[in-house]
Amino acid sequence: MTRFVFVTGGVVSSLGKGIASAALAALLQARGHKVRIRKLDPYLNVDPGTMSPYQHGEVFITDDGAETDLDLGHYERFTGEHARRSDNTTTGRIYSNVIARERRGDYLGATVQVIPHITDAIKEAVVSDTDGYDFVLVEIGGTVGDIESLPFLEAIRQLRNDLGHENTMCVHLTLLPYIPSAGELKTKPTQHSVKELQNVGLQPQILLCRSDRPIPQTERQKIASFCNVRPEAVIAALDVDTIYACPIAYHEQGMDREVLRYFGLPHDTAPDLSRWEKIVRGVREPKGEVRIGIVGKYTALLDSYKSLAEALLHGGIAQDVRVHMNWIDAETLEDPTQLENQLRGMDGILVPGGFGERGSEGKINAVRYARENRIPFLGICFGMQMAVIECARSLAGLKKASSTEFGPTEEPLVGLMTEWARGTELLRRREGGDLGGTMRVGAYPAKLVEGSRVAAIYGKTDIRERHRHRWEVNVHYREVLEKTSLRFSGMSPDGVLPEVVEYPDHPWFIGVQYHPELLSKPFDPHPLFSGFIGAAKKEHQTREDKA
Repeated sequence: MTRFVFVTGGVVSSLGKGIASAALAALLQARGHKVRIRKLDPYLNVDPGTMSPYQHGEVFITDDGAETDLDLGHYERFTGEHARRSDNTTTGRIYSNVIARERRGDYLGATVQVIPHITDAIKEAVVSDTDGYDFVLVEIGGTVGDIESLPFLEAIRQLRNDLGHENTMCVHLTLLPYIPSAGELKTKPTQHSVKELQNVGLQPQILLCRSDRPIPQTERQKIASFCNVRPEAVIAALDVDTIYACPIAYHEQGMDREVLRYFGLPHDTAPDLSRWEKIVRGVREPKGEVRIGIVGKYTALLDSYKSLAEALLHGGIAQDVRVHMNWIDAETLEDPTQLENQLRGMDGILVPGGFGERGSEGKINAVRYARENRIPFLGICFGMQMAVIECARSLAGLKKASSTEFGPTEEPLVGLMTEWARGTELLRRREGGDLGGTMRVGAYPAKLVEGSRVAAIYGKTDIRERHRHRWEVNVHYREVLEKTSLRFSGMSPDGVLPEVVEYPDHPWFIGVQYHPELLSKPFDPHPLFSGFIGAAKKEHQTREDKA
């Protein structure tokens, strides 16, 4: 029997429903249960793929090629379970599907309405593909009281009746603000938020209260009385120094025990949290440190690089060092005089993915600085493409080397691929077509060259990594580039699409067309990030020895 836990939020947004859901899933896993997490997003976009990173943060990619909410990255990093397309549903996708069915005549001439057609589609999305799981956690995006989330809340109300209250529960995340002038935590916002939830027919069984300090017993009792929950079900979600401490902190507050108690499941034994205790020790008590310069174009909102930051942290855990991340706006490096000011002292330089010409020259300058100064370098997706262009300009004599993404060019080192293989299927795209869903996106295989540095890092030559891009390095320039010291050390299985480049004579210089950060976990760091941070650690030690 699959049990469903619905996670809602109130008072304000950005309280951490995604982390709370992921932490609860990790606790249930630690007790031996099989868990899956899903996200319902109330915005009208079909998916976040065409949204600005400044609007929505990172787009997280699944193996099956879905462009999803960044919270799915948290789900994967906490549980190790690979997310699927069915794990992220938006209002836009629901309405698109319902309207398409109406146009086909599937509703047999009925008037199509929010109830029952939209709510039925939401319910179908929630329960589909969940066989074999003990728990399915469903996070509802947005804040209770928003008009956009009403159909989702109504669908949940119906589902609780359909599946039975004994098989479903609601966890509501709220805020307990501290008012310095009064010297106390205020419970009224939580009371009002729960009242909003009750107005749509939902009664939470657990309240997860975000606070920067412990909740006094009097306030806990007051919340329980006004919100119609057990005092033990008022869980303090206190601020922690690392998100990976959340499973431990929530267990100490009794959250997992309360969930299991509600469902009538055994809850007296303690879960095995040794994995999380080891990770937290690695974050809090490293033996060294490194400084990484990240040259990006969305540095004003670091959620744009959420998985990247976490993967660097994972690499630090693997190498037992603290990773200091210096976020550098690529546009500032278009002035060559700024290179030394901003990159001097870095133990490693990373150029991440991105779209568009803005900041590209700064990224190319950063690549050249890393190559010439023999600083460990990792280029990801767009970062690899800029590394190839830098090589063409600086070492191969192709001064006009560029990407067709930036406009017409005489030397298209990077171009729009019009077709590529996905398994036995041939996918096509055309310039000027819809942006949504037209990228090479999802997990694709690659073949690494035996004896290459990247093959040694992976410990194998056949890999499978997640992609998200429209432009590819032009393989027709391979021969001229390999006459320099650059090597194409990874290709698609058919040998058409470059996947990895490296400089064998450089201490550590690798560019990859895919996004390795999407597969990194705190308990299983991606080998490229572990290797990159290891090289940065060596660079830091060399720097200290010289000093």
